Amino acid sequence: MTFGQQPQNNGQYNPQYNTPDYNAAQQSGYGQQYAQSGYGQNYYAQPQGAPTYQYVPQGTGAGAGAATINTTMTYNYEEARRVSVTKVYGEMTIGILVTAVVAVLGQITGAYYSFLMATGMVGLIGLCVVQIALAVVLGMRVTKMKSATARVMFYVYAALMGFTLSSIFMVYDLGSIGVALGVTAAFFFALTMFGMTTKFNMLKAGPILMIGLIVLIISQIVLAFVQVDGMTKIVCAIGLILFAGMTIYDAQSTRALLTEYEAQGPEMVKKISILCALNLYLDFVNMFLYILQLLGNRD
Repeated sequence: MTFGQQPQNNGQYNPQYNTPDYNAAQQSGYGQQYAQSGYGQNYYAQPQGAPTYQYVPQGTGAGAGAATINTTMTYNYEEARRVSVTKVYGEMTIGILVTAVVAVLGQITGAYYSFLMATGMVGLIGLCVVQIALAVVLGMRVTKMKSATARVMFYVYAALMGFTLSSIFMVYDLGSIGVALGVTAAFFFALTMFGMTTKFNMLKAGPILMIGLIVLIISQIVLAFVQVDGMTKIVCAIGLILFAGMTIYDAQSTRALLTEYEAQGPEMVKKISILCALNLYLDFVNMFLYILQLLGNRD
């Protein structure tokens, strides 16, 4: 008897088909023929050359895995860039603190006054030349020096700037200096937040800002020899506006430079961070000096 056939008993009950041996044999035969027939293979197998369909749940598979990897890499890059920007502002803050401490010590100890008495105008010019030289070397050679060397140069520059700024205690009262410092900090914070969040690309205004800076420097040199009533206040106001724009520019430039050099490794990122910190530091100090001249009361 083959699979699917029924015993022929003409509708009558046949006891031979209900014995235990028969049932076991029948089941054994069914299982063998089931296995031999390839049930589930012949009837459900696809013919050769037919397209194969596979169910892939959403959120799984190679595409989703690649998307997950890309998302993770993007997040890691963004996180690393955010940490680098934070370090830049941390370096800038340390530089400002160094400047403030040295300026106060120079005034308290009388070191700045003694320096002027000993060297006169030559010493003051020499001090300015050393600061300019440090800033130029750091700006032009920062990628070729060690990050530790660049950091030391930046802190030395900040200390020399603080020593020079000891002179403001001879001209302005402490209240004016404190108010100018607070206004500058709030102004600087607002400008950097605007620069980091706005969609406006301030980097395109770089050449205009540089031309304005050159004109401002020339104007201040002229005013140092030719006194014009009311002109100093106007130049200070223009300088404040100019360095406000420079602050926004340097905030966006910091992010762009870190993105450009991050592929060259952590050491290069540290070097660029020092350079960006110097740029932001100069923006802060210049805004402070212009605000002090506009709002400060002279002793």
